[in-house]
Amino acid sequence: MNCSPVVIALFLILPLAAADGNGLSGTPPDDSHPWFVHDKRRPQPPVVTPGDQPGLPPSDAVVLFDGSAASLSAQWEPVDPNREKRWEVRDGAMVCTPGAGNIKTRAALGDVQLHIEWAAPVEVAGAGQGRGNSGIFLLNDFEVQVLDSYQNPTYPDGMAGALYGLNPPLANPLRPSGSFQSVDIIFRRPVARDGRMLDAGHATVLINGVLVQDAVSFEHGAGGHTRAKSRDSYPDTAPLRLQDHNNPVRFRNIWYRPLPPRAVDGGLDGDLAPEVALAKRRELAATVRAEAAAIQEPLRQLLLLFESLAYAPDPQAAEQAASLAAAYADRIHGLPADAQTALKDEITRVAGWCRYMQGHKILPDLPATAVLASVIEARGWKK
Repeated sequence: MNCSPVVIALFLILPLAAADGNGLSGTPPDDSHPWFVHDKRRPQPPVVTPGDQPGLPPSDAVVLFDGSAASLSAQWEPVDPNREKRWEVRDGAMVCTPGAGNIKTRAALGDVQLHIEWAAPVEVAGAGQGRGNSGIFLLNDFEVQVLDSYQNPTYPDGMAGALYGLNPPLANPLRPSGSFQSVDIIFRRPVARDGRMLDAGHATVLINGVLVQDAVSFEHGAGGHTRAKSRDSYPDTAPLRLQDHNNPVRFRNIWYRPLPPRAVDGGLDGDLAPEVALAKRRELAATVRAEAAAIQEPLRQLLLLFESLAYAPDPQAAEQAASLAAAYADRIHGLPADAQTALKDEITRVAGWCRYMQGHKILPDLPATAVLASVIEARGWKK
């Protein structure tokens, strides 16, 4: 049987590799993942311009202290406004005036990447907990210890970089007394709902670029002199606090980046609650089906319909896709051997799509799969 070039070209799309969508090659979405593996439709991460030097705020950071008195006034306030003394700005640093009390941000923070630089007094005075003592408090309760731990032994879960009363640092990477120390914190808050702990939260801390807390869980609650228990609820956000521990500790270059919510809060990355993943899958499926409806090329339309069904089932889309696949398979099956050979790459590609849909049980009964497999076997293309 001779087949005109027009008939052969009816389904041919060149190049198939450039077709829209995912090409049905990665593991499909499931109950807790709305995306294919290597999903081309997954949103691209935002572009962030880093600081000119390590430690300087990137373009999307919220600057809490830039070295100016105006910044201190605009971003910070005393925890106890009735105290007469106030924190001061000296040489571009916030300085804790002993007796001024703790200070807090006007903004409330939740999950964050936080950068702070601090320095104990140049003149070494005191020992143990009495030397260069302060603290960085997140969500009211969770303290990353600030202490002049340079050649200054103390109890390990109270030295610089400790989650105070919870976990000692992995190392003591402090520079000499009086030097500024850089602290970077990744804070993931505990999440509890209706009296049930959903995620204990954790903190990762680096001092001077050295890892000192490695995603340490808050499973046992906040630290202190007694081991606290986890609570039934936690706030979503709270001001950041810096501690007055009667030492004139200096702070500078303070900024943070809000982190996206985790899966437990209905975020869009990682494992999601089934209802959240399903809602996103349905949204994606509707978008892809609209793309399929707007084009005329049968094979590209077939690929998009297959892709949409991998996101979420739909009887009408499934019937349309099966019909297109069957029409293609029947047409290919009726071609002479030389015409089939001319379309080898296309046929094997479409057969792969059909195997994908059937193998992942998205369309478990897809007759086109067997028809195309028979063509491939008859031509000796099967590897």
